[in-house]
Amino acid sequence: MSDPSPTTNPAPAGAGRRALCFGEILWDFLPDGLFPGGAPFNVAYHLHRLGLTTYPVSSVGDDVLGRELLRRLRDWKIPVDLIATDPARPTGYVRAAITATGDAHYDIVRDVAWDAIPAPTAALALAASTDVLVFGSLAARSPENRATLHRLLAALPATAWRVFDINLRAPFDDLAVVAELAAHATVLKLNAAEAARLAGATESPGSEETHARNVQQRFAVPLVVVTAADRGAGLLRDDHWHWETARPVAVADTVGAGDAFLARLIAGLLARASEPRILAAACRLGEWVAAQRGATPAYTSATPSA
Repeated sequence: MSDPSPTTNPAPAGAGRRALCFGEILWDFLPDGLFPGGAPFNVAYHLHRLGLTTYPVSSVGDDVLGRELLRRLRDWKIPVDLIATDPARPTGYVRAAITATGDAHYDIVRDVAWDAIPAPTAALALAASTDVLVFGSLAARSPENRATLHRLLAALPATAWRVFDINLRAPFDDLAVVAELAAHATVLKLNAAEAARLAGATESPGSEETHARNVQQRFAVPLVVVTAADRGAGLLRDDHWHWETARPVAVADTVGAGDAFLARLIAGLLARASEPRILAAACRLGEWVAAQRGATPAYTSATPSA
């Protein structure tokens, strides 16, 4: 298994803040190795590197893959207190095929440990004093997880950011579940294809603002972020649309690039930075990850920090 052995980001952006990241933790089986993954886990990794105290809320199996995930997290000094060990289900994994352009296509295994994430008292207690809860649509494929997530959402302070990362991967793309969770979000992050689908329209370059406004009106979410791969990303807040054009990079693979983008965006929101600055910093970190192998590359002095 590949071990990135990351170092600390030289310029932490979220010192003193706390985040919970709820959802899947798994292994990405890539052509050139096994890498820790799962969107909420990836966001947790990058938030940790950006200086936040970050707790993944998930579950692994009582098996070698699960124990190795926990070992990696401990080595990285990411707390594992809220990751359960399921004696009945295996640790999750995903087979990822990488195209010539670096894009990934996924085969996501069912009935694994992260399909039944419990809500221990410790998680609910931490939720009551956290600054941000990150959650996605993929883990919501199981009713057990939806129940746990609703308990966490109910425990949050009113001031906490509720960040919903939509990840529509068939057959786990129930729009009724998306609507249910979006009602609790203060930030909605999705890619251009997902924004078009929720808007009931066709994706096309330049349509991101229209689709973002449609989605915001439909779900009454204060902040909507749309990523558009090598075109850039946009942010809609207070009726103002901000756009950051992507910079070209030599793509190794796109696995986790959107998760790094989201982590940097969250750090910017917590720091109360301006929307253009938040968006630019998020794009730079996402681009940097796309130029690396896997979703959790080692941070170095070359890692964008602002």
